[in-house]
Amino acid sequence: MNTTCTIHGETAQSMITHLAKGLDTAYSSENNEYCIDLPKPIGAGYFRGIQFSHGISVIECDVFLKKALFLTFEKETLNPLRLLFNSDNPIRHHIKGSDEENSTVNTVSKLQRVIFANGVSSSHSIRIEKQQHASIFIIHINRKSFEKKIDLFADTISEELALIFKDVNGVNHVSHQDYFSLEISKIIEAFKSCELDEFMKPVFLEGKTYEILTFQIQQFSDNLKGKNKTKVLRKATIEKIEKAVDIVKNELEIRINVNALAKRVGLTSNTLQSGFKALFKTSVNAFIIERRLELAKTLLEKSDLNVTEITYKIGINSRSYFSKLFKEKYGITPKEYLIQIRDTKSA
Repeated sequence: MNTTCTIHGETAQSMITHLAKGLDTAYSSENNEYCIDLPKPIGAGYFRGIQFSHGISVIECDVFLKKALFLTFEKETLNPLRLLFNSDNPIRHHIKGSDEENSTVNTVSKLQRVIFANGVSSSHSIRIEKQQHASIFIIHINRKSFEKKIDLFADTISEELALIFKDVNGVNHVSHQDYFSLEISKIIEAFKSCELDEFMKPVFLEGKTYEILTFQIQQFSDNLKGKNKTKVLRKATIEKIEKAVDIVKNELEIRINVNALAKRVGLTSNTLQSGFKALFKTSVNAFIIERRLELAKTLLEKSDLNVTEITYKIGINSRSYFSKLFKEKYGITPKEYLIQIRDTKSA
């Protein structure tokens, strides 16, 4: 037996209110955050809604359910635009058309996103399966309110994007599915794990939401113009690339050879490189350097190691080369940064 919840409304509060009603449970609120902590008879985890300015809301779902759950996005007078990001097990995206022939069901796999909006004769719903972890992040855009922000860039926005973002009456059906990068996944995780207090938290969360939205608008715009030739990656390939990422992060002290790394995870070097391009918009070697510099900055801030020791600790054999890379990224040499850090600590 399944549970069905109808989601509608223009704010995070109204959406969480309807969700809580459908689940026959309560929700809590604090400032502009609204949260449902699932009771044991339903499962474990939470739904959280957060309201921002210009009609932007975020709905988070991190749950393990005892029954499958249908989230039906009801047709409204002003149909919002939604961007859904799936970070874990597959979910189902149901598109209901004017008749059976125009209705479809798509699987949304891990690291896939869906942009969707109801049209005059279509609607959408999401099925979250039982007995498996689900992690979903939805950006909800009230296009009437968001239009004020879009109008600031009216002369630069493409006709294709205008049709999507300025369709305030929700006339046209929207449905577009593809992969999102692990970098976006990282931003979503930073959003979910934010521990800031007071006014800093909503400012941080809204900034992260717009960061994600900006990336996705750019990607969608490139897709519309035919610029994005990203190869569709299989789930097994993504899992192997994630394994390669873990190896890189855990073995930064070691000289990492791309061919050897590809072999360790069961991919060809070309597939590994194209996968990194698709998911990170960069090469394997550039990704490795980026992680090394991030680690170096952390070590400079938190360890007692000197610059030479840190150079070898991050797997670089030349101190001058390390200094060059560090300055290119942070605008200051490691030695100068270390002096600044120690002066601050002693002050």
